[in-house]
Amino acid sequence: MSSTIETTTAGAATGRPRRGVPPAKHANATTLWNAVPWTLPALILIFGVVLFPAGYMIFNSTRKISVAGVDHGSVGLQNYITVLSRPETPGILLNTFVWVVSVVAITVVISLALAQFLDKNFPGRRWVRMAIIVPWAASVVMTTTVFVYGLDPFYGIINKFLVDIHVLAQPFGFTKEPVPAFLSSIAIAVFVSLPFTTYTILAGLAGIPGDMLEAAKVDGAGAVRSYFGVTLPNLRAAIALASLINIINVFNSLPILKLMTGTIPGYKADTTTTYVFKLLQNEQRIDLSSALSVINFLIVLVVVALYLWIVKPMKEVS
Repeated sequence: MSSTIETTTAGAATGRPRRGVPPAKHANATTLWNAVPWTLPALILIFGVVLFPAGYMIFNSTRKISVAGVDHGSVGLQNYITVLSRPETPGILLNTFVWVVSVVAITVVISLALAQFLDKNFPGRRWVRMAIIVPWAASVVMTTTVFVYGLDPFYGIINKFLVDIHVLAQPFGFTKEPVPAFLSSIAIAVFVSLPFTTYTILAGLAGIPGDMLEAAKVDGAGAVRSYFGVTLPNLRAAIALASLINIINVFNSLPILKLMTGTIPGYKADTTTTYVFKLLQNEQRIDLSSALSVINFLIVLVVVALYLWIVKPMKEVS
């Protein structure tokens, strides 16, 4: 009895594991197994909704699949080579770059101004904030459909309004030509992305200590200098978060471009996401559309990794 007590005391004094106490590794394993029943439904859902479809898509991208859906065997990376070597691919990649950069950049700039305005006290601020969130609460398909009908050259109310205020001499077919339809899609995407970005930046503004702004005023800094010297640097985390999520959402966005440019022949108004849809719907090439989907996924990973690599030093400096 006394020897056991001495051994236990000695173990506690030396910091070594005592006899009869399970190692930390064994305890962690037990905790993990105890958590399995609680996490199993989520794991099954992730496997069924994300992992299995993604794996099957990668598998299809390496197969030769006929229009009828018959698998003729493996072709390795030939589907990737075929997609990337198509004559329309460079233009589609350029469209994708312009689409993502334009929408995200314009959205962030406008959201910064909106957030700064909504951060002030003024009569009816609550109602204005509620109005800002409406485009986010509404369906993207529904919002885009409203613009599609509004921009119609024959009965569109937006077209008629632009003619009435003499911006246009006559109704213009915004959805009939590739460039106007693409630019109109960018405007709609910005409109849809504004609420989330604005509220994210607004949350960042709420987290800026008032003492910092007061100190800047005491030091003689004006409104512009205080904004760029104090407010904007403290919004880097909020801007980084909003930009990252917008990059992913805009890159993978299909409804806006599909509704606005879907009736235009050719690929002059397409991005890689709408190109996947056309390969699947128009050409019925499951193998090529799967290969392009994998390429899209890799592009998103690279863009997100580069963005985080650029943003991280900026956070450390601030």
